[in-house]
Amino acid sequence: MRAWMCLAPLMLAACAGGDEPARLTEKQADRLEAALDGKVAGDPVSCVSRYPGSSLTAISESVLLYRVSGRLVYRNDLNGSCTGLGRGDTLVIRPTGAGSQYCRGDIVRSADLVTGSITGGCALGSFTPYRTPDR
Repeated sequence: MRAWMCLAPLMLAACAGGDEPARLTEKQADRLEAALDGKVAGDPVSCVSRYPGSSLTAISESVLLYRVSGRLVYRNDLNGSCTGLGRGDTLVIRPTGAGSQYCRGDIVRSADLVTGSITGGCALGSFTPYRTPDR
């Protein structure tokens, strides 16, 4: 039992990998920069409303963008990574609440629609708003 107690902090540290910034390829970093160009980051929030006409896009296996309008985009750094998202697999989210919001902790899966298989699993992180400043 003592060995377990010694290993517990190491196991918890391994699970806390969400604090590490996402590593992006040059192409992914360019896409992210272009999407956020001219916008200013705000304070992260736990949940965002699911707006009609909005789009949720995978930048990488661990970074999503939720575009609400031309002036407002949320960045979400996933907890864990959904392996298939980096190669274009489909994003599947299971909201935990009433379904009218995406919230931190909601389960995300990537799915290959050709084979019908789940290729990765992770959870949503906090949503950081990026807004175009008023002129």
